[in-house]
Amino acid sequence: MTKYKLLKNRIKKNEGYKSFAYFDQLGFPTIGYGHLIKPNEKKFFTKKFSKKYLLNLFNLDFNEAIVQYEKHYHKFNFSNNIKEVLIEMIFQLGINGQKKFLKMNNHLKKKQVFMASLEMINSLWYYQTPKRVDDLINILLKRHNEKKAK
Repeated sequence: MTKYKLLKNRIKKNEGYKSFAYFDQLGFPTIGYGHLIKPNEKKFFTKKFSKKYLLNLFNLDFNEAIVQYEKHYHKFNFSNNIKEVLIEMIFQLGINGQKKFLKMNNHLKKKQVFMASLEMINSLWYYQTPKRVDDLINILLKRHNEKKAK
């Protein structure tokens, strides 16, 4: 059992799966479990790929999200819930997209999860994927409240 099995399963569920190239709601070319097709990956438009191949691609993307989290956020020693939310954001938005959440990130560094949650709601990202953002907010708040109740 991998360390991030539940997180990976949640991301796969949130991303959905398509065995063929398609354009996501923002018009970005995508395949598999939310893999952003890069300009040098035109092969994804020319043939079909197996689920095993696309699952390996997901794992590469997921591992890159972990690498980016470690590079940018490891030093803050965040709780597991904050860490998972940030990793999922990095997976979905890329590190450059996630780093644009300046106020949210600052609130997380101060362990102000309620304020961070408000910043998540007050974003174009929330408008684009409200259910996913609500789920991530619930992870922050529920686990935060459970930790305090103990």
